[in-house]
Amino acid sequence: MTNYWLREIALVLGVEQNTTSHLEKLISSLGGLVGIAIVYLLSLRIEGATPSALIVASTGASAVLVFAVPHGALSQPWPVLGGHIISAIIGVACFQSFDNVIVASATAVGLSILAMYYLRCLHPPGGATALLAVIGGEPIHNMGFGFVIDPILTNVSILLLTAVAFNYLFKRRRYPAHGLTKSQRISAHKRTKPAHGLTQEDFTAALQQLDSFIDVSAEDLSDIFERALQHTQSYDFTISPKSISAGVCYSNGKLGLNWSIRQVTKVSGQHVYYEVVSGMGKGEIASCSRGRFAIWARYTVILQDKNWVRELHMLSAEETQSC
Repeated sequence: MTNYWLREIALVLGVEQNTTSHLEKLISSLGGLVGIAIVYLLSLRIEGATPSALIVASTGASAVLVFAVPHGALSQPWPVLGGHIISAIIGVACFQSFDNVIVASATAVGLSILAMYYLRCLHPPGGATALLAVIGGEPIHNMGFGFVIDPILTNVSILLLTAVAFNYLFKRRRYPAHGLTKSQRISAHKRTKPAHGLTQEDFTAALQQLDSFIDVSAEDLSDIFERALQHTQSYDFTISPKSISAGVCYSNGKLGLNWSIRQVTKVSGQHVYYEVVSGMGKGEIASCSRGRFAIWARYTVILQDKNWVRELHMLSAEETQSC
């Protein structure tokens, strides 16, 4: 029961379900280190500049996106460049237009969000840039609209060039995300199987129906779907009533809220006792016949790096005949 509530609290708080490898995490961290170091070093030519005028804090937020989420829609070159530049212009204009700092700050951030939406360059750190233009103090205010060019344009340009070069070193990283190699495009084309009935336009329509900005493109969604389809087609599992064993976890293979994992706690004759350990009905303890359980279960699963994954299982000749 404790685990159930901990999981519910995590879901409410939005604790991310991160499936990236340890190597990927280290590469992202190294990218952020290299990116900010280069931005800072190349910006040192501004003699006598204060730290806030030399490199803006929002550049650090952008570094997280371009190095940790290089394929994300919010991380692409135009959102990074346009988001910062447009927000900086709006921030300076608001500071010069309103005497009240609260009004100027709130208006700068609000207008920046609106402008980034319509100009298709939504980039969260842009809001910080707009705010900095208002509350950055005398060094920033004295720059006027020069703040847009240096340090904003300077910082962002250096960061983007570094991100392109750094991510290029790693085959699985694409930055800009559209930069697929020829072999990757051919591979993606071969994976496409029209038999499933879904098209690129279907994913685009689904995103439009959500009417909320999601940091993923229709292309990414279709690629994920094709990979998932390819993965499920590589297995052909059938659960035999005779094969059900105590201590093993089984999945019903469904999606979304209907997904569920049951762990068999005891098998007695034709009766199976189990506990729902994840998904719908988590914490429930119940029992049923072997046959009914076999109808419910699609395949066995194991917990790997805090994620449930399908377990490789080869049916024996006896099990194959009984199926």
